[in-house]
Amino acid sequence: MTKETMFSLEGKKVVVTGGARGIGKTVAEHMAMMGADIAIMDLLKDEGIETAGAIERNYGVKSKAYVCNVTKPNDVDSTINQIADDFGGLDALFNNAGIVLHKAALDVTPDEWLNVMDVNTNGVFFVAQAFAKKLVALGRPGSIINNASMSATIVNFPQEQASYNSSKAAVVHMTKSLAVEWIKYGIRVNSISPGYMFTDLTAHVRPDWIEQWTAMTPYNRLGKPEELAGAVIYLAGDCSSFTSGCDIIIDGLFSCV
Repeated sequence: MTKETMFSLEGKKVVVTGGARGIGKTVAEHMAMMGADIAIMDLLKDEGIETAGAIERNYGVKSKAYVCNVTKPNDVDSTINQIADDFGGLDALFNNAGIVLHKAALDVTPDEWLNVMDVNTNGVFFVAQAFAKKLVALGRPGSIINNASMSATIVNFPQEQASYNSSKAAVVHMTKSLAVEWIKYGIRVNSISPGYMFTDLTAHVRPDWIEQWTAMTPYNRLGKPEELAGAVIYLAGDCSSFTSGCDIIIDGLFSCV
């Protein structure tokens, strides 16, 4: 490995769930910058197509969008199989699709709770499982990076979101469990845990919440999606070959104080 290739993703086939916009889109663009071909999996058909087209034009790699509901195992399996056929294999997965519900635990309905858990926990597992099964069938090693959250470690304030926090805590422990199970196949599983990030989603929350989040973060600002890309690129590439079962917290020191 040379300094030119250490963080290269040249020729790697990467799947990004929730990649049509937000964190997924930004990370997908940065991985394409490092040479990866990018498959976008998202429910947002038009935005997914637009993102994939822009990645192809801007970075000279292959990119294609696929409509997929991560909570439907059959849909996930068929999409992963189609991506492997279209791209000639699989190498890495950024398992990013997720939702958040800001609602007090006393008021959350059973359907709301189940929906958050279904997308954030079940969806992450279904995609990781389908991806790993395909790697095993192809006899290829690979890397899975799950997008968890600092909410797996801390309790957010002032917003109440026990459903989201619980779902992300499950993702972190799932990551460790899958890492131990799948290393015998050469499949590494890690996670990143972002703190408060300035995205399309947070841009529309209550201004007083953003002020309070900023004040509680030692960096005195929210993070930017591109500040997550380096960790994902590291975990997806060959330079992290001895790294698995790891959760990288990227939160501007929020969870340190």
